[in-house]
Amino acid sequence: MNKPAGDIRSILATDCGSTTTKAILIEKRGDEYQLIVRGEAPTTVEAPVEDVTAGVINAITEVEELAGRKLLDEGVILKPQRGDEGVDIYISTSSAGGGLQMMVAGVVRNLTGESAERAALGAGAIVMDVIASNDKRLPHEKIERIRHLRPDMLLLSGGIDGGTTSHVVELAEIIAAARPRPRLGIAYELPLIYAGNIDARESIKERLQDVMSLEMVDNLRPVLERENLMPTRHKIQEQFLEHVMAHAPGYKKLIDWTDAPIMPTPGAVGEIIQTVSEQQDIEVVGVDIGGATTDVFSVFKNREAEPIFNRTVSANLGMSYSVSNVLAETGLENVLRWVPFDIEEGDLRNRIKNKMIRPTTIPQTLQELILEQAIAREALRLAFEQHKQLAVELRGVQQQRTISEAFDQSESGQTLVNMLSLDMLVGSGGVLSHAPRRQQAMLMMMDAFQPEGITHLAVDSIFMMPQLGVLAQVNPEAATQVFERDCLIHLGTAIAPVGIGKAGEACLSVEISTDGKPPIGEDVRYGELRLYPLPLGEKASVKLQPSRRFDVGAGTGNMVEAEAMGGVVGLVIDTRGRPLEIPTDAAQRVAQLTKWQTALDAYPSSSLS
Repeated sequence: MNKPAGDIRSILATDCGSTTTKAILIEKRGDEYQLIVRGEAPTTVEAPVEDVTAGVINAITEVEELAGRKLLDEGVILKPQRGDEGVDIYISTSSAGGGLQMMVAGVVRNLTGESAERAALGAGAIVMDVIASNDKRLPHEKIERIRHLRPDMLLLSGGIDGGTTSHVVELAEIIAAARPRPRLGIAYELPLIYAGNIDARESIKERLQDVMSLEMVDNLRPVLERENLMPTRHKIQEQFLEHVMAHAPGYKKLIDWTDAPIMPTPGAVGEIIQTVSEQQDIEVVGVDIGGATTDVFSVFKNREAEPIFNRTVSANLGMSYSVSNVLAETGLENVLRWVPFDIEEGDLRNRIKNKMIRPTTIPQTLQELILEQAIAREALRLAFEQHKQLAVELRGVQQQRTISEAFDQSESGQTLVNMLSLDMLVGSGGVLSHAPRRQQAMLMMMDAFQPEGITHLAVDSIFMMPQLGVLAQVNPEAATQVFERDCLIHLGTAIAPVGIGKAGEACLSVEISTDGKPPIGEDVRYGELRLYPLPLGEKASVKLQPSRRFDVGAGTGNMVEAEAMGGVVGLVIDTRGRPLEIPTDAAQRVAQLTKWQTALDAYPSSSLS
């Protein structure tokens, strides 16, 4: 791409998903970039077509027709833009063919093993397993596991620079003995990235150079007190393009077309989340709930006030293919606690199994919709719990340890996820983006994530975060403008005091002031949800005085003055307590849920009973 970022008039971007290829056209109108049209077509990576570019051309053809301008000439994208024809740049992401599947290995499971896992997840991979010297598996079991899983790529790390090398070399010998075979392409040499103790590089080379395509990068944990994940993440994405994508049908051609490296779809979503966090200096959580997996992304500040990005993928929590796993993991009673009517347990199980057998069906009745959204709350909650366990302050840095003490270490690092300091929560995926009423999406996110203090909520309207993530690499300004303007649907602001009380007791006094209107002052008792009108584009000044046992961000009982952003739902005051408790008695549960859902006008009221 030769043009400076400011001279780019038009951008064509595609996301090749496992089932659908989506294309968007972005143009500069005046000083602002905006989404013009989007198109989609079935992905064509599998038989009978076996050429990903066919689906890409079909999706672009739809964009061409909708935009009423020529983008293709005999199956070739016209670049650069001349007059009304063609585009200045073309970029793409991909998760076709199951995305990027990796195994990682580290010496100590809770130290370098966990750092390696964070590096791989942040690059957009699904981590199939973590092998560690202290994971209690025998060498032959580890070898068998590597052979059985057949990952696309391996990441090996371990040891701080200048420390002991014997453990990481032993792991290299296990990998060499396993000689893993790739999923795609017989002639394909499996990439292994070594990101461990630099003193062990020669020994690693001796053992692995002839077995795999070996790449060396800086140690991802050079000292116990610091992680250095970016070189590893960049190398993973580079190897993904060079090795994995190059052997998937039609990708060589697609790579030649693009003006920036193709990124794994989740890696690209992570990029846009980080870009927005950086440009607005805010702490963000993003979630993408799909049919088979749920991805959670976050940027929180650590003790040194540095923004730390984390991504986790819950590969067994989804709304169609993995819906039975959600039930198995959370238990029936946890799904039922979100259902505001009586239902037989056997009936609920059958409905969930039907969804797994026919994964593309959508709810046909209000009851089915409510049940699906109840399951979604649990999938989101579980995925977020898993995220909190990985998004932690570095473990093992408080005191000097010998290697044997490090092996014994099992205590958790402190989670970075601090809901009171969270500024923005962004939801994506069909169950959130396509909820019939936006109040349903807001309520699902509030129930699953339980935001604390003052948090702005939004959903991705048409799931274009992946394309915007790649665009952020080329033109961050265009990416954030389109993200804010066309991608996000702002739901509104949630205000939730932290603490537990008794129903009906004093909890929060609020004063809401908006321009040109008299201020609203109210006392909200414990156990309520209240919705106040605050339209999209408007802001309100809020004064929040919690009672002495509750905290809205400045300590228990302390007043907070802040600004709240409006949205298509409005301003929601949530005094249901943190952690949120739902009555276990069936009749009380139904009454309580119905009251909360009515307060937000979440469902047509006459049909809930």
